[in-house]
Amino acid sequence: MVKKTDYAPIFDLPQRRLLDLFAAEPERLGNLSFDAAGIHFDLSKTHLDQPMIAAFLALAAKCDFDGHRRALFAGEIVNPTEGRPAEHPAERGVGKAESVERAKAYQARMRALIDAIEGEALGPIRHVLQVGIGGSALGPNLLVDALGRDSDRYDVAVVSNVDGAALDEVFRKFDPSATLLAVASKTFTTTETMMNAESVIAWMQEGGVEDPYGRAVALTAAPDKAMEWGIDETRILPFAESVGGRYSLWSSIGFGAALGLGWDAYEELLEGAAEMDRHFMLTAPEKNLPLIAAFADRYYAVVRGYETRAVFAYDERLRLLPSYLQQLEMESNGKGVTIEGAPLDIPSSPITWGGVGTDAQHAVFQLLHQGVHVLPVEFIASIDPGHSLDDGHHHALLASCFAQGAALMAGKGNEDPARAYPGDRPSITILLNQVDPRTLGALIAFYEHRTFANAVLTGINPFDQFGVELGKQMAKAISTEGTGNFDVSTKDLIARAFG
Repeated sequence: MVKKTDYAPIFDLPQRRLLDLFAAEPERLGNLSFDAAGIHFDLSKTHLDQPMIAAFLALAAKCDFDGHRRALFAGEIVNPTEGRPAEHPAERGVGKAESVERAKAYQARMRALIDAIEGEALGPIRHVLQVGIGGSALGPNLLVDALGRDSDRYDVAVVSNVDGAALDEVFRKFDPSATLLAVASKTFTTTETMMNAESVIAWMQEGGVEDPYGRAVALTAAPDKAMEWGIDETRILPFAESVGGRYSLWSSIGFGAALGLGWDAYEELLEGAAEMDRHFMLTAPEKNLPLIAAFADRYYAVVRGYETRAVFAYDERLRLLPSYLQQLEMESNGKGVTIEGAPLDIPSSPITWGGVGTDAQHAVFQLLHQGVHVLPVEFIASIDPGHSLDDGHHHALLASCFAQGAALMAGKGNEDPARAYPGDRPSITILLNQVDPRTLGALIAFYEHRTFANAVLTGINPFDQFGVELGKQMAKAISTEGTGNFDVSTKDLIARAFG
């Protein structure tokens, strides 16, 4: 069990300013820069130094990082509260042999269905509407938005919100007679998803589609429930129960993205993630990128008490990445008990938030530079612009990105306190060669493994998510019981809204 006392050697280290660390360590940039899978990671503007890394390596050994990592890739139970392995790497071809073979078989089934759709076996499809929520929406939506902007294959929309306005917007754009419905739900019981799916079926019927269920595909780990709902077995794409929802874009949950981007792009996405898997699985702890990044996360959360981490994508194509990371990191590591069930006495996940540069500079960077809160920041950018406009656009974008990190670190004094910048504010810069399927796959896998490494160093289970259940249960009680057994405030709100 990990306790605060296990961090004592790190608490005892001196807290040095970033500029002093650079001055004292001529090899600092080389020691804290990493290249993997077409991505450059610069951690030199964090407060990590060699003594601190050595102390964290000792902590990782005490936490049996090697054993936890081996168990993850061996398909052993790493989610003890639910008695499950976590086999999302197997979807990328890395893991227990039989799990990898099962994933390949499911992928072959998905590709066969995509080939049939492309051959118009289900009619002339132009639009793909995938309904899901959480991991069944955030990942696929990120992929389509980041990689599908120039695609002329299909119009793909991913709808998660049960708010009817979300579906309404898509209905105005799509032709029901040319729409394919993909229902993405691991259990095929998710309230919001199934309500949205029923509304899509009704819309298709109203639009003259004789057999709307014949235009529906199920993406699920519960194929029997999908058949009960009305989808033919030939259009059910299963995935393994051992693949968690927020790690499921690599499975059939990625169907909408694979159809919209094309199978070659989807395979490149998987291979990019597999490359990062191999790095995480095979690289020694002292050179292991996701683990070293987790050292910085743990230092700021536990030792310095910084409660948030901000992620800014200096690339419009990655605008949905901060939202994706919110679920990945806070649902995984937002825990209050250890893996043994004891109360946690150190902070777990930081609050992950962010936005898009340069928009965010004119919205929240005032606080980052001069506020009393110190927030570790992550900048993500691409060397290749991905557009045909004048190079000046991309030059200005990257200049802003790099300047923000430099300014946060250096600060600037001024006789007028209102114009002074304290500096010594940490950041990580992640620079992609280009935003393409392979690189994006590697980037997402990096964040997955970093999240896992953080969990090991905290002593928690990152693969369950019971915290989301109570609110769901109470929402069902409101729907079925009216005011029910609620507090007076909630009863008043129900009465005001529902009459």
